[in-house]
Amino acid sequence: MATEIISQVEAVLPASIAPEKLAERVAPRADSPVEQDKVVDEAKFVQPENPTEETKPAEETKPAEETKSAVQDKPKVLRAIDEEGGTTTATYPHYLPVWDHGEKYPPWEPFTHTEHGKGADPSFKDLLVEGSKLQHLTPTTGSEVTGVQLSKLSNAGKDQLALLVAQRKVVAFRDQDLADLPIQEALDFGGYFGRHHIHPTSGAPEGYPEIHLVYRNGGNGEFESFLANRNSSVAWHSDVTYEEQPPGTTFLIILDTPEVGGDTAFVNHVEAYNRLSPALKERLHGLTAVHSGFEQAEFSRSRDSVVRREPVKHSHPLVRTHPATGEKALFVNGGFTRSIDGLKKEESEYLLKFLVDHIGRGIDYQARVRWAPKTVVVWDNRVTSHSAIVDWVTGERRHLARITPQAERPYETPYVAEAK
Repeated sequence: MATEIISQVEAVLPASIAPEKLAERVAPRADSPVEQDKVVDEAKFVQPENPTEETKPAEETKPAEETKSAVQDKPKVLRAIDEEGGTTTATYPHYLPVWDHGEKYPPWEPFTHTEHGKGADPSFKDLLVEGSKLQHLTPTTGSEVTGVQLSKLSNAGKDQLALLVAQRKVVAFRDQDLADLPIQEALDFGGYFGRHHIHPTSGAPEGYPEIHLVYRNGGNGEFESFLANRNSSVAWHSDVTYEEQPPGTTFLIILDTPEVGGDTAFVNHVEAYNRLSPALKERLHGLTAVHSGFEQAEFSRSRDSVVRREPVKHSHPLVRTHPATGEKALFVNGGFTRSIDGLKKEESEYLLKFLVDHIGRGIDYQARVRWAPKTVVVWDNRVTSHSAIVDWVTGERRHLARITPQAERPYETPYVAEAK
């Protein structure tokens, strides 16, 4: 099975496009290759038959043709728990993915986003309370916090959380209770930061389509299959950037994790922009690029999996400005950025390849987060890419839940020449 059920597989994209579909799974990979990890082959799921139904008198029995038609008209619903024979060792079984082929949503309507990090107190006094500890993972990218309970934050604390994450790009919070709360309470917490995104192709806990699941159950030779036609599991991507208003402050909650392995890597797009020459920075300003979700949807359909909303594509600036920090960041990723508007095909492919390779090579502005039980990782999707790391072969389950608040439509501010 694959995406971490979406997880299982990553869509194969044109060579000029970096695979973000790699797998995270559930449904056709959703948004990241590996953070989804595994795409579950829905054909392996069989709907359980209606348990003991009394036989009706012959005169009441419906014609076979009518019965067959009724069965065909009923939307298919596939459940990961059926893969385990109806029982599971998952720590949070109510978070196991379900793919409902009858679940459809209309196109998104624009909304006004409130950036809570803008104007937040930079002393973080309501977030980093007495007894808490903040430790940086690298000088520019990533931090780890202990002694803070996210679910108990005041609104001022949440605002400061948005600012801290914008500054550090990704922050891991240990010993959190979000996974143990009712799912709706976790969603209520995340909804403070923006409108919930509903992923078009991933599985979700039954009744909670706003939760995007990353799922791999670790069995049946899925890892060998996953690496059969690739040398590495690395697949840098920013989540669903094809939306008109892509996500901002994003939450990933661990449910089950290997004891060792299955980390997630993050790369800082602000620092990637800062490393460019002034001449190239200036040239990139004013350019826009197409971000497309069509390939993701087609991959899902090719596996007879769900497409809950018709795919879209949007053009966004190559260089975007963060509303809270004012920092500029490269806004391209191998998962969804397809072409640069106004450039010829060869020009677009050459420049995009350079930018995507530049981001992926930047080990000096990347951070690797190691998962542990009750960890919640928060990142700013506007200024980062990430990749799951599929490196464990112990058969352990990797299961995570993502809460994905949408943010503003990407915008850029004018280029300002650097002082010599």
